[in-house]
Amino acid sequence: MDKIIEKKTGWKAAFTKKALPWWVGGGMAILVAFLILKPSRSTLRINGESISISEVKAGEFNDYIRLSGTVQPLITVQISPIEGGRVEAILIEEGSMVKQGDEILRLSNDNLELQMLNSEAELAEKENILRNTQIQMEQDRLNVKQSKAEYLLNVKRLKRNFEQQKTLYNEKLIAKEEYLKAKEDYDLAMDKLQIIKDKEVQDSLFRSTQVERMQESLENMQLNMHMIRKRKDNLTIKAPIDGQLGILDAVLGENIGAGTKIGQISDMSSYKIEAQIDEHYIDRVIPGLKATFERQESTFGASLRKVYPEVREGKFKADFKFEGEIPENIRNGQTYYLNLQLGSPESAVLIPRGSFFQKTGGKWIYVVSKDGKEAVKREIRIGRQNPQFYEVLEGLEPGEKVITSGYDNYGNNDILILK
Repeated sequence: MDKIIEKKTGWKAAFTKKALPWWVGGGMAILVAFLILKPSRSTLRINGESISISEVKAGEFNDYIRLSGTVQPLITVQISPIEGGRVEAILIEEGSMVKQGDEILRLSNDNLELQMLNSEAELAEKENILRNTQIQMEQDRLNVKQSKAEYLLNVKRLKRNFEQQKTLYNEKLIAKEEYLKAKEDYDLAMDKLQIIKDKEVQDSLFRSTQVERMQESLENMQLNMHMIRKRKDNLTIKAPIDGQLGILDAVLGENIGAGTKIGQISDMSSYKIEAQIDEHYIDRVIPGLKATFERQESTFGASLRKVYPEVREGKFKADFKFEGEIPENIRNGQTYYLNLQLGSPESAVLIPRGSFFQKTGGKWIYVVSKDGKEAVKREIRIGRQNPQFYEVLEGLEPGEKVITSGYDNYGNNDILILK
């Protein structure tokens, strides 16, 4: 007799053989979902003794940067010949101390010599012409003066004759024709006298103007001659200031053009410090900022006197002047390490500087757990920095410990297991 199998329903049906594939499929779906949704945090085991761990501290952040500066003379004067020429003699060697006015080298210029000879000849010719003209004018003046004297004498005689003839005519002792002739002769003499007087005045004005113009021309030629002689003096290169003669780029027999830089003289009585600063600080570095440096176990002061606007290879140049005492035995070219103060000290959260910054750019850091067994990556925000510390704006609290050594071998792992 067959046994009737009762069909299972409800929760009992979930435990039948037919339900087994559903159980397997559900389990696989749960496993896949778990793998997809679980946080993927990669880890790396490292040697804890090979890393540098630093503590986050609350302290005073001193806003300064450290610079390397070179001592340079405060005043440097370039040597450039005003007149070009051939080097005839080098009188002082480079590196020597010179006084203002000392002759450094001599040049020669044949064209300038020829110009001077031509100017001297032209000046002599002009002087001769002026002298001859003055002599001729003086002779003309004397001739006019003599003619005037003769006309004056003639006028006196004719006037006397006219008055005599007039008296005789009034007494009816002579004919009217003789009286009129005497009068006409006198009037003509008076007219000629007036003409000679006018000529004397005009000649005097003409002579004055002509002599004045010739004198002005002569003075211009003399000035030109003086300038040419001065140009010849410029062929001797002299020291413009007291100081040390730097590199002298001149060789005997070499032709040097006017304005060519051939050397420089440095005033060794005053100095400056020339430094290169990273362009990151270009908006904060302004004239007047103070700096300090150590030398001979003493601290000295300096102030920023000039900031150059040009940026080259990520750096810009700045000049510092000494404040107060100057180090003994100072030498051109010495290197000083300056601490340039950018702002006043302020309270802040600090971490020591480290090579981790090269990898992270200050955006994240590995924070060590309290038990010291692992370090977890954490996002942070770093503000200012000085040669000793970074200023932490967000992400860390005082008392926490972080890894400050380099991260080059850690890849992108989120957790470091410290062995």
